[in-house]
Amino acid sequence: MANRDYYDVLGISKTDTDEDIRKAFRKKAMEYHPDRNKNSDAEAKFKEINEAYQVLSDPNKRAQYNRFGAAGVGSNGGDRPFEGFDVFGGFGDIFDSFFGDATGRRTREAQRGSDIQQNVVLTFEESVFGAEREVEINRLEKCQKCSGQGNEPGTPINTCATCRGNGQVRRAQRSVFGQFTQVTACAACQGRGSTIVTPCQTCRGGGLERRQRKISVRIPAGVEAGMQVRLSGEGEAGQDGGSTGNLYVYVDVRAHEFFQRDDSDLIYEMPITYAEAVLGTEKEVPTLDSNEPIRILKIPQGTQHGAEFRIKDKGIPHIHSNRRGDLRVVVDLQVPRKLNEEQRQALEAFAQTLSSGIGVKDAGGSGSQSDDSNPGSDGQNQNGQPGSGHSKDDDKGLFNRIKDVLG
Repeated sequence: MANRDYYDVLGISKTDTDEDIRKAFRKKAMEYHPDRNKNSDAEAKFKEINEAYQVLSDPNKRAQYNRFGAAGVGSNGGDRPFEGFDVFGGFGDIFDSFFGDATGRRTREAQRGSDIQQNVVLTFEESVFGAEREVEINRLEKCQKCSGQGNEPGTPINTCATCRGNGQVRRAQRSVFGQFTQVTACAACQGRGSTIVTPCQTCRGGGLERRQRKISVRIPAGVEAGMQVRLSGEGEAGQDGGSTGNLYVYVDVRAHEFFQRDDSDLIYEMPITYAEAVLGTEKEVPTLDSNEPIRILKIPQGTQHGAEFRIKDKGIPHIHSNRRGDLRVVVDLQVPRKLNEEQRQALEAFAQTLSSGIGVKDAGGSGSQSDDSNPGSDGQNQNGQPGSGHSKDDDKGLFNRIKDVLG
């Protein structure tokens, strides 16, 4: 090690601060600790790192080393053994100084309380407009009798005689590297630093008791299945000063009789008859608004199956704003599966009026359509084909007949 530069060993420069030296040593020590690094040269490198740190972490020795080199601090570098390496697997005091407080005292860690999950099932209307629901939960709370202290009221809580209130005990041992110290939680007080003479009869010294609670939950408008509502601090109580957990309410929604949801839009499939699609009509469309439960929608002539109409602002509220989606009305054309004789005759007559204007190919194969807009007195058009033989008034009467027959 005499030929190695201590700054080079730790990977730092002469201008680095004490904090930089400490961080560099921690990184190198973690990397080459024999319990972690199984390479054959790990132990030798670890000793070099320790030697360099013992010199550079001491302001006086560092100044001597900067002026005279290794000779200024002795051939073996540091004159004190490395405190902290435990050949049985621990990291000892040096890592206590890294992660503990300034005094080296580490009390029992606070534990956050557990979260609680509860489910609610909403009607479709409740998911759209919001609701107030009550959920019943079973959770750990601070013991009401002892206020979470764990002792029977009026009885003392003593400082632990084993660890003297530190919550830890130190065990010294010798190894090939010198004497080292291992720090563990005090078994007598489980790291609390104090002992209870008379445990609380309700919580048996734990400081917590399980209780049934009913919690009111406000479900915001616009929620959908799979969402959750968080109630901060309504979970189980923490231990040793830890924070309280949260209550998460998961939402499920029942299906509606005829509405479906698409993001913030409502979808309503509106059945119409064949005659209504051909002739046009006005239909009543249901909404979810109590002040306007029915909206009249005009269906134009020739409406096709699957056509969509929008009614603005009759959908679902956006959960993070005051806006609402739309009500989308999708046409579901109902084609009759069976016809009576009167219905069949009316449709056949209607079909004949649709096809009567289509001509046939002439001898020259031109394929031109006939034009019966000026039929002759004998009922034939200009190409000699049979004319339509009907007028617009006839169509009107026929349409009305179909409408009456097919509804």
